[in-house]
Amino acid sequence: MPNRILLCRRLHPAGQALLDARSDLDIVTLHDPPVEQFHQHLSSADAVLCWLEKVDQAALAVAPRLKVVSRYGVGFDTVDISACTARDIPVMVTNGANDLSVAEHAMMLMLAVARRGLDHHRHVAAGGWWDGPDPRMVDLAGRRVLVVGYGRIGSRVASYCRAFRMEVMVMDPGFHPARIAADGFTPVRDLHEGLRQADVVTLHCPLSPATRHLMDEAAFAALKPGAILVNTARGPIVSQAALVAALRGGRLQGAGLDVLEVEPSDASNPLFALPNVVVSPHNAASTEEGLARMARQAAQNILDVLDGRRDPAFMVNAEIARA
Repeated sequence: MPNRILLCRRLHPAGQALLDARSDLDIVTLHDPPVEQFHQHLSSADAVLCWLEKVDQAALAVAPRLKVVSRYGVGFDTVDISACTARDIPVMVTNGANDLSVAEHAMMLMLAVARRGLDHHRHVAAGGWWDGPDPRMVDLAGRRVLVVGYGRIGSRVASYCRAFRMEVMVMDPGFHPARIAADGFTPVRDLHEGLRQADVVTLHCPLSPATRHLMDEAAFAALKPGAILVNTARGPIVSQAALVAALRGGRLQGAGLDVLEVEPSDASNPLFALPNVVVSPHNAASTEEGLARMARQAAQNILDVLDGRRDPAFMVNAEIARA
């Protein structure tokens, strides 16, 4: 009996080719399925490749055949890791596939806010030129940036910021300060102390109970006036209510966001009415090259597990690989 693989949306050809080359697979492709449809097809699946679908207790309860959960990306906050581990189900991510794409996107958002790119575009498109309002543009060079999270993406962003001749501070409790210092950056132990010094804050930490609303009212109150916030990590790391208040009150120069606290968002979101906000639809990793890399790795992760190979380098719950 072939292994049934459930894809929750159409896979990039680079990954689809790996699956199509196998004759022992039954591949079912859905298109952003609602929960009921997702659960219905999950009930007969041996493997699932999911985007933002929730693989929680309810999903696992209807999936007796499930052998592997593969995520299209590196985030895993939509997956109940403990429940998967209890079932001996590896949760696989595409480590290393989207680092470059997301890091470049973070720099794009940083520059778009610093140089008021959207404001200029709207003004020129409306027939204006030099007679526009005060552009309030700033250079990045010489400014101090706080990089929160020093994993694959955050460390790359730190290097990019250094190339822009910014002063780089890094906060990540998972890395010893001496390691951060050895890389040429200033380690920060206390978030609020770092915020008080930062002209730019860029977020690259995973979403967890400890980081949910990391940027709350107290954090924005501590933040240096006129700073820029960039978030390409997860929306709930930032309290949207606190962010809107900081933007409206002039505490922030602006914000560049690839993620929102509630996704997708509707047109009533107050962030969309603010002129100093640039938003992209959680697609920082979705360059042509990034999509291809993620698709190949996500597909390969499924094939490896089904073939009896569990690579701890791509497993969130790597402890079950050693069991």
